[in-house]
Amino acid sequence: MFRLKLLAAVFSIFVAFAEEMSLLRAETPEPKKEVKPLDWPPELTLQPETPTPEITPVPLTLTVSASVYHPEPSQTDSTPYITADGSKINKRHPGRHRWIAISRDLHSRWGGQLNFGDSLWVSGISEDMDGLYIVRDTMNRRIRNQIDILVGRKDGVMGMWDNVQIAKLD
Repeated sequence: MFRLKLLAAVFSIFVAFAEEMSLLRAETPEPKKEVKPLDWPPELTLQPETPTPEITPVPLTLTVSASVYHPEPSQTDSTPYITADGSKINKRHPGRHRWIAISRDLHSRWGGQLNFGDSLWVSGISEDMDGLYIVRDTMNRRIRNQIDILVGRKDGVMGMWDNVQIAKLD
C-alpha cells in the first residue's frame, strides 16, 4: 500500500513538473492574427460643430416623513439584527451603518421606485442626521410614504420629521 502511495506521489510530481515546463500543453490551432499598426495621430476631418445639448438626468426626489428606529424586537420583527435584504446590523454601533428602512409603497417590489442597496441623500432633518444613507430594510405594510433611520439606543436620537427630501443617487 505504501509503495502505491509513493508511486502516485512521484507521478503527480512528474505531471506537475511537466505542466510547468509546458511539456503537456498542446499548441492552439488558431491561426496567428496580423496586427496592423495604428496611424497616429489620426487624420482629422473638419466638420462644422453642431452643439449637442447635454442631458443631465434629474435624480428621483421625493418628499417623505422620517423617523428613527432601534434594532429591537418591539420595533422590528423577531430577528432585529437582520434587515429585510439579509444584511447584519452591528449590535454595538448600529447607527454607524447609515442604513434606512423605507415604507413598502416606495419599494419597487410593491410598485415604488427604490430598491435594496440604493443610495439616498436625505435632507431636512438636522445637520447631524442629513446625508447619505443606503436602503437595507422595509417597514410594516401599514406605513406609507415614510423612511425609518437606523440608530442605536446610545445615539440619543429620537423624533419624527415631516417634509424630508430624499434623492436617489446613481
